[in-house]
Amino acid sequence: MTPTIVLDVVGLTPSLLKHAPHLQALAQSGAVRPLSTVLPAVTTTVQSTMLTGLPPRDHGIVANGWYFRELSEVWLWRQSNRLVQGEKVWEAAKRRDPAFTCAKLFWWYNMYASVDFAVTPRPQYLADGRKLPDIHTHPAELRDELQGRLGTFPLFQFWGPGAGIASTQWIADCTMQVLRQKKPTLTLVYLPHLDYDLQRFGPNHAAIPAQVAAVDAACAPILEHARQTGAQVVVLSEYGITEVSRPVHINRALRQAGWLKVRTERGLELLDAGASEAFAVADHQLAHVYVARPELLPEVAACLRALPGVETVLDAEGLRAAGLDHARSGELVAVSKADSWFTYYHFLDDARAPDFARTVDIHRKPGYDPVELFLDPALSFPKMRVAMRLAQKLLGMRYVMDVIGLDARIVKGSHGRPTDDADEGPLFISSRPDLVPPGAVPAAAVKGLLLDHLFGVAA
Repeated sequence: MTPTIVLDVVGLTPSLLKHAPHLQALAQSGAVRPLSTVLPAVTTTVQSTMLTGLPPRDHGIVANGWYFRELSEVWLWRQSNRLVQGEKVWEAAKRRDPAFTCAKLFWWYNMYASVDFAVTPRPQYLADGRKLPDIHTHPAELRDELQGRLGTFPLFQFWGPGAGIASTQWIADCTMQVLRQKKPTLTLVYLPHLDYDLQRFGPNHAAIPAQVAAVDAACAPILEHARQTGAQVVVLSEYGITEVSRPVHINRALRQAGWLKVRTERGLELLDAGASEAFAVADHQLAHVYVARPELLPEVAACLRALPGVETVLDAEGLRAAGLDHARSGELVAVSKADSWFTYYHFLDDARAPDFARTVDIHRKPGYDPVELFLDPALSFPKMRVAMRLAQKLLGMRYVMDVIGLDARIVKGSHGRPTDDADEGPLFISSRPDLVPPGAVPAAAVKGLLLDHLFGVAA
């Protein structure tokens, strides 16, 4: 077996590679290919396809979250690896050689994965409503070992208005600790930094080259460690982020048509999924639309196709063709145009939005919300408001960190719909050009390619 390190540099594309000197040098000495991603091109779906070699219809991760019909609830960003169906790459490798070991560092569906070493964000949720930064690890003692050396994981720089290089640097430093001390055969590393400003500003913004250089610098010590120890390196990404200018309020349209229902609490409106005849779980440029009665499908599909910014609506036949025909999928799936993306907003009046709508709350919102990356520009002194809320927290008072706006037009980059231009899509780089076939690398081929890097290609 040859030790192999896999760096998932989120959002890295062939067109951005020129701003990453260390990664570009790896590509020039090895091989670089476009990566043909899946629909939806979102984190959990693409990662699950790469690690199992299966389409979403088989591994079941149809988006970053979906409607759990048995619970009548929408859940996003769950963490248990038992949600992912199919054999994972580390399980296939362990079958080949029982001495194989795997470290899974911040890749999604990390908790209770059958790996040897695992590290993932896992905040502490206290009874008084506070959320404290923390991680979950396997083995459990690795948590104290890592945070004792590196400090507490910077959760509030991992997502939200403060998201930036600090969290990616912590992950890179964590990777170096694990590589030196645990010496895994396969190391899977998730580096999210580019996701932030690419969604905030779009890929053509003047700030982007410096951010690419920042994540490249975080990769440099890992690449040098691989060179010194003889480990192979694979660098890949899950999707490319493209410029957007039009949010599509899909749930508002379904509500105005009379299908989506809300429940009012304290004058604020919550999505009542179980009572709704049709509603959408929005996830970037794709939305799963759950329709309660088959006879409504043609009418709901026609409503969605008429929405500006919707490119296509997949029915049962379309889902089969896209490899999305899994029981977790909606009866319909809407895909946006390249310049558009879907909001989760079900409220028609911002004054009646749920209290969590103005906070960073990835678990209670019934859809993905990239507006969480921004402090509300409508606030006169947003940093003062944050400071006031933190003071309330330190004093032990209840508080709501209500600093997120509701104007979705602020978002300038999105993904989920595979890009039209391969230069703006994801990539696959290997230090072993002899192991990479010509042409684009399908996401489903990554599992096999990683096994080839570990064990070589059978004669």
